[in-house]
Amino acid sequence: MTSNFPMVLSVTSGKGGVGKTNMSVNLAYSLSMAGKNVVLLDADLGLANVDVILGMAPEHNLFHLFHEDMTLDKILYDTPYGFKILPASSGVSDMVDLDKGQKLDLLDAMDTMEDKVDYLIVDTGAGINDNVLYFNLAVQERLLVITPEPTSLTDAYALIKVLKLHHGVERFRVLVNMVKDKKSAKDVYIKLLNACDHFLDGISLDLVGFIPFDPNVRNSVIAQTPFCHKFPKTPASVAVRQTAQKLGTWQVTPNTDGNIKFFWKKLLFQERSVA
Repeated sequence: MTSNFPMVLSVTSGKGGVGKTNMSVNLAYSLSMAGKNVVLLDADLGLANVDVILGMAPEHNLFHLFHEDMTLDKILYDTPYGFKILPASSGVSDMVDLDKGQKLDLLDAMDTMEDKVDYLIVDTGAGINDNVLYFNLAVQERLLVITPEPTSLTDAYALIKVLKLHHGVERFRVLVNMVKDKKSAKDVYIKLLNACDHFLDGISLDLVGFIPFDPNVRNSVIAQTPFCHKFPKTPASVAVRQTAQKLGTWQVTPNTDGNIKFFWKKLLFQERSVA
C-alpha cells in the first residue's frame, strides 16, 4: 500500500448468503485492532445490514445523503470496535439503483475522508445489478467471497464474467468461506479458477485464504457482535486475522483504469506525480 493513499477494497459475491457482510465487519474489526483507521461502507443499499450485525441503530444513513442533503460526517458513525461505518437503508426502493448524479455525489462526499482513512471497505450487495458493478469498479481491489455451494461458484463466475467482458476488470482476490479445511478451500478455489481459465482470457484469481466453518460465527451473529471480538481464539477469528494481515501486504498501484473511483482526485494527482 502506498504511504498516503487509502486501500479501497470491495468485499463482494455473486450469491447472497455466503457470509460477505460478516467478513466485511470482522475484517474491519481486525484491521482496526491492528491500529488502522478503517471505514466500512454498507453498499448493499437496498438490503443493508452492517448495522444489524453490529447491534446498532443509526438515526441517519446514505438515504439522507442523497435525499436530504445531509453531509457525510452526519452519517459516519463510530462503532464500539474501533472502526466507523457508513450505514445504508433497508427496504427503500429509491436506493436500489443509484443514478449517475448520486454516484458522483457519493464519490465527492467521500473525498473529505481521503486523508483520514487507511482502509475503506465496501460491502457490496450480491449479484450483478448496477450498484454491485458500480461499487466494484470504483475500488482498487476486489475480495470475492465464495463457499463450496455450487450456486456460489456459478454466481461468482457470472460476476467475474460481467466485470471482465463489459468493464475490463481482470484481477480478483478470493476468500473461501465456510469450508472444512485448507484442502477443501483449495478444491473450491480450483473449480472457480478452472472455469475462468477455460472460458475467460486474462483473469487473475489470487486465493487469499479460507475461513473454516465455525459455530461461533452464528452465535456471534445472533449476539450482534463481531465474532473476532466475542470469540477471539475461535478458528474463524484466527483465519480472519490472518486474512487482514495479508491485506497489509497488498501493493496498491495508483491506476484510474478508465473507471471513476473513490478518492479519484487524489489518485489522479498521484498518477501525474509519478509520470
